[in-house]
Amino acid sequence: MRTYREIFGIREFRVLFVARLFFMAGVVVSGLALGTLVYATTGSPVLTALALFGGPLVQLVSSHWLLATADLVRPRRAMLWVGVTAGATDLVQAVPGLAWGWRFALLAVGYVVAAATSGTVIGLLSDIVPAEAFVLGRATLNLTVGGMQVLGNAIGAVLLLVMTTTHLFLLSGTVSIVGALIARIGLRDHPPRATGRVLERTRAVNRALLGSAVVRPVYLMMWVPNGLVVGCEAVFIPYAGRHAGWLFGAGAAGMLLGDVVVGRVVRPDRRDRLTIPLRLLLALPFLAFVGHPPLWLAALLAFVASAGYPAALPIQERLVGHTDPGSRGQVFGLAGTGLMLGQSAGALIAGAVAQRLGAGSVAAGRTMVVMAVLSLGATALLVPGFRRSAPTVGVAAE
Repeated sequence: MRTYREIFGIREFRVLFVARLFFMAGVVVSGLALGTLVYATTGSPVLTALALFGGPLVQLVSSHWLLATADLVRPRRAMLWVGVTAGATDLVQAVPGLAWGWRFALLAVGYVVAAATSGTVIGLLSDIVPAEAFVLGRATLNLTVGGMQVLGNAIGAVLLLVMTTTHLFLLSGTVSIVGALIARIGLRDHPPRATGRVLERTRAVNRALLGSAVVRPVYLMMWVPNGLVVGCEAVFIPYAGRHAGWLFGAGAAGMLLGDVVVGRVVRPDRRDRLTIPLRLLLALPFLAFVGHPPLWLAALLAFVASAGYPAALPIQERLVGHTDPGSRGQVFGLAGTGLMLGQSAGALIAGAVAQRLGAGSVAAGRTMVVMAVLSLGATALLVPGFRRSAPTVGVAAE
């Protein structure tokens, strides 16, 4: 199964794709509305940044205790929880004059539920598509994330010209609830993958996964080089100022193209061999920022570098091959949590480096070079351990 026609021929995949599209549209539009509203009412860049990026931090903390929920709850029910919770909190956000403290509390509620169910979609994907179609399915679902981040922000920015943030919250809340209904009506009621208590199982499975000499390097290859390169993107605004949107847009376009090529065009027997080259591609173009390239060249370099992000697809394929299907939801929930942690750490490291090197675009360019070198070094150090999970080694985690 290597074509979009074949994978969209699976009815449940079509439902999952559309529901995911609605969920992501709601997330993007509500995030834009909340960030705009908090800045307008408080004038605080710190609170505005917290409104935009604080949610994933809540998810990061909560997931340490709740990840096993993705395997202990029926997937359809979990998706219903996520959509209804997001929709309900967005509709309450639409109340005019709500104190910003309550707005952050509502934001946290949605992300606590998201933390508990973060591995549900990918775990369900592995249940409804054949094993050989997993990467294509994952790449196709990635299009809903990256594409909606680009398209949703653009549409939201236009809507803000003619609508208030209250209207945007009403729109995002409605969209999220519609996504939940699509999942509820269109998906089969798949049983839970496991039984047990959430806290105990979360700790036990996390300990087994991170303690495995086979699985741990797979996670690290997913998290560390990627997170360090996100540090390059964290200084796009200091580098390009009000033109930074071109760099972010070029990066998103490169990632989408890479997902299509790796997930759809590259043959399965060659895809795994591209993992390390793609990880290197993710960092190498940023070395050119030592010469402070003009905007058009900087955007081209960001485009080329971001085509390396789909290395995550064959890495996730290894996770499928080396983990217990009964823990699949938590496996991918942990993957997402570690990815967020790596990206946050990369951004913080880049900020510290940039502050050390001084203000301005030249310092930002040098910071990108430092982060790219760190990413390349991390990839090289992780290769020996990563080889233990090669497809010829076996199919069970140690």
